Amino acid sequence: MAAICVFCASSRKLDQRWLDLATQTGRAIAGRGHTLVSGGGCVGMMGAVADGARAAGGHTVGVMPQVLVDLEIADTDADELVVTDGMASRKNLMMERSDAFLVLPGGLGTLDELFEVWTTAMLALHQKPVVLLDVDGFYAGLMNWLDGLVGTGFVRPAALDLLIVTDSLPAALDAIEARVAGHDEARGRTPA
Repeated sequence: MAAICVFCASSRKLDQRWLDLATQTGRAIAGRGHTLVSGGGCVGMMGAVADGARAAGGHTVGVMPQVLVDLEIADTDADELVVTDGMASRKNLMMERSDAFLVLPGGLGTLDELFEVWTTAMLALHQKPVVLLDVDGFYAGLMNWLDGLVGTGFVRPAALDLLIVTDSLPAALDAIEARVAGHDEARGRTPA
């Protein structure tokens, strides 16, 4: 089974449908026997995805910098809550602890995390799948803009090929499982 890192919004001002998506994501990850790795927050979609995973019996790992723990938004119910000294070390640890990345709708922090794991994949610093869940066209504008950058030479087509874009949660998890299993087989390991 895989450790799946979910990047998503931590805003407290979201429509209920986004919180429901996060809860469903957590439940689905746990239901398939995977571990959830998250940013360690107890608010917004980040809190909902962790609550959903735990409600379905899943193991949760939260990674949060001390400055955010001090704001009392840490997921203290996490099976493992790892406190880091800053945002950069948080991202590095989340990347180390994960076998795959699933990006749900989010804002600047989510985009920062998406581009970090996607760029490092493009640089062959890891071979972990990066899946963007584009529910209701949430990321359509971003993807159209990036597609346009290919023609200008700012983005390589190979970079876009590394990002798996799906519009449903089951398809996103299927893609992660297929890539993780393929990577394990290529390294001579049998998937659990």
